[in-house]
Amino acid sequence: MSEPRASRRAWAIFALAVGAYAVAVFQRASLGVAGVEAQRRFGTTAAVLALFGVLQLAVYAGLQVPVGVLLDRLGSRRLIATGALLMGVGQLVLATAHAVGLAVAGRVLVGAGDAMTFISVLRLLVVWFPPGRVALLTQFTGFLGQIGQIVAAYPLVALLQGAGWTTSFLVAAFVGLGIAAAAGAGLRDGPREHIGATLVPVTAAEALRRLGHAWREPGTRLGLWTHFVSQFSGTVFVLLWGYPFLVVGEHRTPAEAGLLLTLLVLVSMVIGPVVGHLAGRWPSRRSVPVLTIVASTALAWTVVLAWPGRAPAPLLIALVVVLASNGPGSLMGFDYARTENESERVGSATGIVNVGGFVASLLTIALIGIVLNLRSSGGPSSYTLADFKLAFSVQYLFWAVGLLGVFHSRRRLRQARGLELDAFPVAVVRVWRRRSATGRSAGDDGAPARPGD
Repeated sequence: MSEPRASRRAWAIFALAVGAYAVAVFQRASLGVAGVEAQRRFGTTAAVLALFGVLQLAVYAGLQVPVGVLLDRLGSRRLIATGALLMGVGQLVLATAHAVGLAVAGRVLVGAGDAMTFISVLRLLVVWFPPGRVALLTQFTGFLGQIGQIVAAYPLVALLQGAGWTTSFLVAAFVGLGIAAAAGAGLRDGPREHIGATLVPVTAAEALRRLGHAWREPGTRLGLWTHFVSQFSGTVFVLLWGYPFLVVGEHRTPAEAGLLLTLLVLVSMVIGPVVGHLAGRWPSRRSVPVLTIVASTALAWTVVLAWPGRAPAPLLIALVVVLASNGPGSLMGFDYARTENESERVGSATGIVNVGGFVASLLTIALIGIVLNLRSSGGPSSYTLADFKLAFSVQYLFWAVGLLGVFHSRRRLRQARGLELDAFPVAVVRVWRRRSATGRSAGDDGAPARPGD
């Protein structure tokens, strides 16, 4: 039996919400592409500039659980509009700042506003679209959100070079304020009957009770560990250490490094819908693509790190292509939050899940920096390829911890649902045998509303 079609209004809400998320990604990435100009304007070092990015991520990660609780109480419209407003104000502060302290305050506001956006958009998908489409639309949200990254990488850079710092960040500020007004006026938290059932005033004690239920739900913890183990390697590479590794360690030109990072974003945009399709077709085997992504990422890094001397260009391209799957794989964690929790606490569960990958990314960024500093105190220009290879080896610690969390939570979830637990390779074989025998996917034969992993 086919699912009901989404209404035109639902698609209009989706378009506006994804537009707000793309703007959030643009605001998040804006300082990274303006790194050289920022050092000149504030007279600071690259280390202090990197601290801006780490602090912004820390604010983002730290606010996920409080924002999730607020999301269940206030709804997506208010949070998306407030987040865009905060980001606009943060960029306004950055546009006029000449001191490092003010610049930091501006980026904190951007991080806080960014923290309100993505999980609020995901909640809109849950209430406006049929359940079978949400996994794919989640991936499309990530896919379309990357447009903001591209806008930051090209038009904003051109504007910086032509109009200067103040004008460029004033434009970014007004974009944020404009999307805040559009979100406040145009978004709706759900169809009228859904709002009446879920967005009811609750006390702080009730909100904390819902948060506790969301945390105790094994599906929420499986989502958190899925996000943790899938996201960090690609995020660390794109956000901070990939460019230095390629240019200083592998002795690639800045143009080659830029092309590789652009390739990562573009391939991720292609992989995302594929992963979303797999989640929708095989809802009871969502851990299969996740574990495949993690295993492929660890294998690709192992080959690169073990390669004697500089890695050949095809190997670096292969690494980047595999890393492009990390973001889409991590989004699978939100699907667990959606299917394994009651609708009244989906926001809290989504906030918990979103903490995982960003905590792993922050810790990995910090440990890589510590190892590099211990190996060479002469600054980034003094790092050798051997230094980078040793530093990037800290990733194995996080893969090990994350996989332990995934397997433990997966077992707890399947036990709670009374489902048989297959070993990972057996699960893969059974999925494909069933598909070959029936001509349908494993999720086509009446998958339950809460399908496990």
